[in-house]
Amino acid sequence: MIIKKILILILLVVGLKSFSQNKVARATIEVDGVCMMCKSRIEKACLSAKGVKYANWDVNTHQLKLIYNNKKIDLDAISNRVAKAGHDTKTVIATPEDYANVHPCCMYRDDAIKETHKEAK
Repeated sequence: MIIKKILILILLVVGLKSFSQNKVARATIEVDGVCMMCKSRIEKACLSAKGVKYANWDVNTHQLKLIYNNKKIDLDAISNRVAKAGHDTKTVIATPEDYANVHPCCMYRDDAIKETHKEAK
């Protein structure tokens, strides 16, 4: 009888512990881009995904800081959304078609465009 109660108590504690696991995840990924229009496009692509609570891309460091619910979305899905918006990440490269849809001043693969943005800083 006492063993049965102890076993039920252990199962209850383990069940509650797994139920209350933290769903909020934080991550930083590198995303290619050159300007504030890129920033807007990258952040919008992330924030339109169900589960992403915060997205902030830094123009100078190319670091995208994220807060998201890892029960609803993962980093691969976020990277795919960013690539679909035309921006490369370390894990997913935008297709030529998606890259071609970015604004002409945002063509971060073009060395001349990168130099133009460096001069503007």
